[in-house]
This record gives sequence, structure tokens and C-alpha cells, in this order.
Amino acid sequence: MVDLADIQLLALDVDGVLTDGTLIISSDGSESKLFNSLDGHGLRMWQRAGLKVALISGRESASTQLRAEQLGIEYVFQDCHFKLPVIERLLEHIDLAPEKVAYIGDDLPDLPVMRYVGFAVAVANAVDEVKRYADYVTVRPGGGGAVREVIEYILKGTDKWQELMERYLP
Repeated sequence: MVDLADIQLLALDVDGVLTDGTLIISSDGSESKLFNSLDGHGLRMWQRAGLKVALISGRESASTQLRAEQLGIEYVFQDCHFKLPVIERLLEHIDLAPEKVAYIGDDLPDLPVMRYVGFAVAVANAVDEVKRYADYVTVRPGGGGAVREVIEYILKGTDKWQELMERYLP
């Protein structure tokens, strides 16, 4: 298994990971999603630790783009039906080895990326096949703090967590 201290990029699916997978589509065609604030704060902490975040979603969504902008996430890829080529191009662009990537997924389209990266995570409510290929399965469900759980799991194994805590416990 990869040394978690070597992880430099957290890549994740959106629907079912950052959300519970529910899509609210109004009669006018507008779409809403629910994002968990614990996950959002966790992603901010991850970035404060000097680490990168990428969102890779199979769906195009203005809500996803807006949330990424709110959180300052630089790498956002939407409408990706084949996610592996997307992560391969990103890693080439930022000159990063797959072993230095953690990926969080919940459904079958996430499997190729999960098998490619150094640390594969399935959320608690992921489909069985995804859980089978995960290095870690969260206790919390997607949209319910699973992303925060993964961030804490990785960072608590490094000196970065204690450095982050100094902001809150001076």
C-alpha cells in the first residue's frame, strides 16, 4: 500500500461522493444538489496543507462548478464518461505519478481510476464492485462527510494534521 504521506492530489467524483447522489431537477430544468459543509471545510484544510484537489464528474452541472469555485478547486472536469483518460492527462500536466493520488468514488465509472491511483477509496454507500477494489471504505456516506473522513484519515497520518490544528488550537 502507498505511504499516505506521499499523497499530493485528492481526486473525486461528485454525485454520490460530494453529494448523496440525489439530483433535484425543477420543472424549469434547473438543477440543485446538496453539498456537506464538513466536506467543504475538509477540502479547504487539504488545500491549506499545500495539496491539490480535482473533481471528475460524469455529469455537467452548474451547481458543481459553483461549488468548486466557492472552494477554490482548480481542477474541475465535467461530462466525463471515461474518467481514466482525464486523470491521466491531468497527472501528465501537473507532472505527478499515479501513486501520489487518492481517488474517492462510488459507482462503476470510477473503477478504472481507482485501479490506476495509489490510494482508492469507496464511500460507504458505493456499489459493491467499487468497495471490492477500494483500499479504504468510509464509514460516512457520500454527501454525509465521507470526503472529510478521507481527508482526516490521510492527514492524521502525517505531520500536516497537527500543523493545521494550530489554526484552531493555538
